[in-house]
Amino acid sequence: MSSLYSPRRLWSVFRLLLSFYLLIKKRETFLGVSSLSPDKLASTITELGASFIKLAQVLATRNDFFDESYLNALKTLHDDLPPMSQAAYERVMAKAFPTVPFIRFDSVPIASASIGQVHAAWIDETTKVAVKLRREGIEKRVRADIRILSLFNGFFRPLFSHTTRHSIESVIAEFSSMIVQECSLRHERSNLEKFSSLYKDSGILFPIGYPSLSCDDALVMSFEEGWRFDDRDAILSHGLDIKPLIDQLVRFYTDQMLVKGFFHADPHPGNLLVNGAGKLVLLDFGMVKRVPNDTRIAIIELIKAANERDFESYVSAAKRLGTVAYDAPSAELAEFTERMFDIFGNDALDSGSMQKLAFEVLEQTRNLPFKLPQEAIYILRVSAIIEGLGTTYIENFNGIKDILPILQKNIPRALGMKDSILETVIDEIKRIPGDINAFRHMIERASKGELSVELSPLQYEMIKKEFRAATAPLATVLILALGAMGFWMAGIEEAAYAFLGAAMMRLWYR
Repeated sequence: MSSLYSPRRLWSVFRLLLSFYLLIKKRETFLGVSSLSPDKLASTITELGASFIKLAQVLATRNDFFDESYLNALKTLHDDLPPMSQAAYERVMAKAFPTVPFIRFDSVPIASASIGQVHAAWIDETTKVAVKLRREGIEKRVRADIRILSLFNGFFRPLFSHTTRHSIESVIAEFSSMIVQECSLRHERSNLEKFSSLYKDSGILFPIGYPSLSCDDALVMSFEEGWRFDDRDAILSHGLDIKPLIDQLVRFYTDQMLVKGFFHADPHPGNLLVNGAGKLVLLDFGMVKRVPNDTRIAIIELIKAANERDFESYVSAAKRLGTVAYDAPSAELAEFTERMFDIFGNDALDSGSMQKLAFEVLEQTRNLPFKLPQEAIYILRVSAIIEGLGTTYIENFNGIKDILPILQKNIPRALGMKDSILETVIDEIKRIPGDINAFRHMIERASKGELSVELSPLQYEMIKKEFRAATAPLATVLILALGAMGFWMAGIEEAAYAFLGAAMMRLWYR
């Protein structure tokens, strides 16, 4: 445990977070210390281990935080680590399987990541399974990392603006919650079961879990064969058409994020296979997220406004989603949005040119109050991963240009509409009694004077911010006035007049 809090490791974490602060604030140095170079930043993250690799993977979606060179360095980080030592492996196996249920078990893992490693095994001569073993002591290490992150974030917190501070805290809070859950293989098995049930008609294949053989330290599943989604040569050499699979993947994630609100948040190429029958196989359910209904509606409105190039509606939806501060200037944001959409809607540009122009626009608008709510962090990450997968096979594949038309077709379904007009009418008729009852209840409450107004979290945050700004000068005036009174009572008239004068000046220039 002491090594988790060693001075050298604490210094590495401090340098890493200081670099993030300097890069976000566009400052050269702080207390005489400069930010790490892109390569050194990546190597420091790798050295610090699992928690910081996963944090960096989340931050790699934030092109409003980092310039292109740092984003490219962050995107090179992979969650691939050496396997456990033989002694640690034997201890984990003994804990997970007091009585070994396998007739054969490959001790050499086929994959090794930050949370665990996967082995092939056989329950009998015909049943091959995948066994995921949790790394020894990983939960303790992750919780120590979270404490260190929270400590240093508290140190840097006062140095950020109101909007940026909340955006960074959202990233850290969401990351902390997710990685602790990911450490539990029992939680992952529960996610797999829910996912398999909810999306059984999706056409996507999932592993089948073995609950009686699984525990918090081991997850036993059916062994799924296939090629990694980014193994272009292998997939194409077997005569498989990848474009329908990309279309199916985008539609599947539309269904997850906008319709069902329960989505797999880590679809990187190692977790997405194409089998010999041309079917998509989804693996690893440690990172599964729920999207609240109000967030899904805001995303749908955002997509609809983007597709219709309605910039003011786009900004309004972005504010409801929480990606833009509630008190942000709508006119400036609409102008920014229009410039971005002109870039992504230009068919003459390739994806590299689009990204370069987008970075230039983002650089010019860095002071606009953007932020990122917790629910949107993994949605952006998933979108970036899927776009990366698309570019493997489709030249100039672009999220705005290629995905929006597909999403547009799914908006009615996401809003709860039925497949036919008749079904929609019948559904609305069924809702009439409930609507009448709700209206009657509202009239009764109004007649009794019991109607209440509920503020959204964004409105409450804005009011709280403005209240603090308005009352801070008054608090200073009160302290100075009390100081003046104290000096007067002590007979120190010069100090009393000075404090009283300072109080009046602060009141005048508040």
